[in-house]
Amino acid sequence: MASNLTKKQLKENNIFKRVTLVKQVEENSNWDVIVIGGGATGLGIALDSATRKFKTLLLEQVDFAKGTSSRSTKLVHGGVRYLGQGNIDLVKEALYERGLLLENAPHLVNNQSFIIPNYTWWDTFKYIIGLKIYDALAGKLSFGKSIRINKKETLLRLSTIKNGKLKGGVVYHDGQFDDSRLAINIAQTCIEHGATALNHFKVNQLLKNNNGIVNGVVAEDRETGITYSLNAKVVINATGVFTDEILKMDNSEAKKMLCPSQGIHLVLNKSFLPGNDAILIPRTKDGRVLFLVPWHNKVLVGTTDTLLDSHSLEPKALDSEVDFIISTANNYLNQEVSKEDVLSIFAGLRPLAVPKDKSEKTKEISRSHKIIISNSELITITGGKWTTYRRMAQDTINKAISIGKLNHVSCKTKNVKIHGATEYHDKTHHQYIYGSDQEAIQNLIKEYPELGETLHVQLPYTKAEIIWAIRYEMARTVEDILARRVRTLFLDARVTLEIIPMVAKMLAKELGKDALWEQQQIEVFTKIANQYVL
Repeated sequence: MASNLTKKQLKENNIFKRVTLVKQVEENSNWDVIVIGGGATGLGIALDSATRKFKTLLLEQVDFAKGTSSRSTKLVHGGVRYLGQGNIDLVKEALYERGLLLENAPHLVNNQSFIIPNYTWWDTFKYIIGLKIYDALAGKLSFGKSIRINKKETLLRLSTIKNGKLKGGVVYHDGQFDDSRLAINIAQTCIEHGATALNHFKVNQLLKNNNGIVNGVVAEDRETGITYSLNAKVVINATGVFTDEILKMDNSEAKKMLCPSQGIHLVLNKSFLPGNDAILIPRTKDGRVLFLVPWHNKVLVGTTDTLLDSHSLEPKALDSEVDFIISTANNYLNQEVSKEDVLSIFAGLRPLAVPKDKSEKTKEISRSHKIIISNSELITITGGKWTTYRRMAQDTINKAISIGKLNHVSCKTKNVKIHGATEYHDKTHHQYIYGSDQEAIQNLIKEYPELGETLHVQLPYTKAEIIWAIRYEMARTVEDILARRVRTLFLDARVTLEIIPMVAKMLAKELGKDALWEQQQIEVFTKIANQYVL
């Protein structure tokens, strides 16, 4: 059952308080499962583990979904592109998981219609056949039938598409969601099922027994600087692009396993795609696909695929990537996109397997996940994507059971509702993403009417949502709030810069911090936010 705590219960029993979670670490040095990494993969594993009643601890060095998991194209999809590559099994698995996500997190996952504009009759034929296969693979969890539409209807539904040689379009359905909101809700669900999930808690060392078997971690609370030695039956490395760092902790001679591939997204005003449909441009000049997707009353355009030699917590978009997206969009839109139109720009890194040879293109590297067992019995999971996070978690815990690390308990997550899950929500109100928590936020405003004020004249978000993020969603910094709880940084970076001081003041007051701390928060986040302005 998804949590629907009453106002009284929330006040009396706030299980999401940091002091409560840290106390659980102080009082327990022995765990069944310790998960390193609080992105989609790590959170999914912690939830799978906790619902099987294993004593579970998840540690994230910065914030839940700080890296790749908050920087996606916001799609819950089977991967039309993988179908073209003949990767039927991956598509089938992802379509099944897409269906489960809609059932288990209906407040965050939407059924989104996509239109592929067609410029030759052969394209029309090819895409309709491919998408009929896509529909069939989804089975009873299908989001809707693919259909062909004529030129007139295509122009009616996509009013900003170029007319030119357009022959018509193919409509298909996929999922659209808010990635970091789902991550936060999964973290809450983990805690509701008995796990301890902590952000701003960094693993600095792996512990081993006399036989060289990993049996715990040394981790530091980055707020207090206090270090803890924690034992576990199994340690799982789910750190995405930071996988190699943990493998090096285990074995300094470990070979590099991952090469990060960067994907960037531009956020534009809704006027560039005023209808309800998304656009899929199926073949860009580098052989990828380009999406234009409605998201929180804006339009998300992406993505790129650029192999990098290094990775960072705040990857930067390359000028060539920005130019590529703008020029590709302008090939199809009758409304010219310029750099001045970009409200926010963000870059994310995909943790791809190191190519076997130089000829292998990043778009051809398999997106399916891999589970690796080191000689030390450290379990590492790599690859995968948001849509299949639950299946990846199931496979990882099953692997820990199969090598004798945990007792045999079957997976429970197929029917576990994610925190906030509710069927009844008004998608025209921006707070629909809170699901069953929306009522509690509204009650907060009734109790303190000043919290009903919006953060900025150009933003729908209220002060109540800031307080909610701090009290019940484990936000500890201004960045946690404005990047991943309330998504202003990803929606309008310039406007976000204007509200940083106000949010820092609210956060400092809630956490009982002084003026110096508040000023540091302003400086640190202003530097980050400036990178999202083009």
